[in-house]
Amino acid sequence: MSPLPAAVPAAVRTRVRAALSPRGRAPRPDRRERPSPLTPEETEARALLLRLMSLLTQYPDAELTGARPVIAATVRALAPSPAASELAAFTGWLTEQEPAAVEQHYVEMFDLRRRSSLYLTYYLHGDTRRRGMALLTLAQRYRAAGWDTDGGELPDHLPVVLEFAALAGPRAGEAPLRQHRRGLELIHRALNEAESPYRHVLAALLSLLPPATEADLRAVADLAAQGPPNEDVGLDPYGAGEFAPPGTFVPPEQAPPTLATPPAAHRQGDCR
Repeated sequence: MSPLPAAVPAAVRTRVRAALSPRGRAPRPDRRERPSPLTPEETEARALLLRLMSLLTQYPDAELTGARPVIAATVRALAPSPAASELAAFTGWLTEQEPAAVEQHYVEMFDLRRRSSLYLTYYLHGDTRRRGMALLTLAQRYRAAGWDTDGGELPDHLPVVLEFAALAGPRAGEAPLRQHRRGLELIHRALNEAESPYRHVLAALLSLLPPATEADLRAVADLAAQGPPNEDVGLDPYGAGEFAPPGTFVPPEQAPPTLATPPAAHRQGDCR
């Protein structure tokens, strides 16, 4: 890969290199795991795609938006594939927008809308005790593989899950993505309905996973209509325009903030 432009600030160069280059602290391989059918070159290309998706689903702070030319150039250099085409469509939009508009759109899509929350265990378990166990299990999976997150986000946050998938490889690393495929389908559907450019990033990810089964699609339709499980304990009603008309179900409180906290002006306002 060619050196990053010197005009990119050092902090940005460090962050982009971390996303686009092989890591020194990759998870330990599981010796019980069957060998991947992919060649080493294919595995490396797949990891780069996943790292890009992890980077692009993080909050678009000044550091990230400042690196847009580097990210877009990296995407343009990808080998042709459905995932590469989807990422090119997204970075084309990203590079044309004012940073404040990108930030506002991100908050609206992922912080204020339950149907496109990036916390994957929510779609399987809602606000139930099982979600806490799922988060613990996921964190234990990371530790067992020798990968320590920085603790700045929950282990089910999509950028974190994508980072693990890139580092740990197609089998064990992508297992959490396969487990949460139905939630990913629902996020993609919600972004499509909102005509959000982020739908391209989710489409790129889904193109790497096994095709959805009829059972998956039925489950996604049910989830869209009824919402995730909940225990109806201390939960406030949520506004219209989400999984179902008001009164159909009572979703949990707003998810924790994303990795980088958006400006106060963008954190305010009612959920839609």
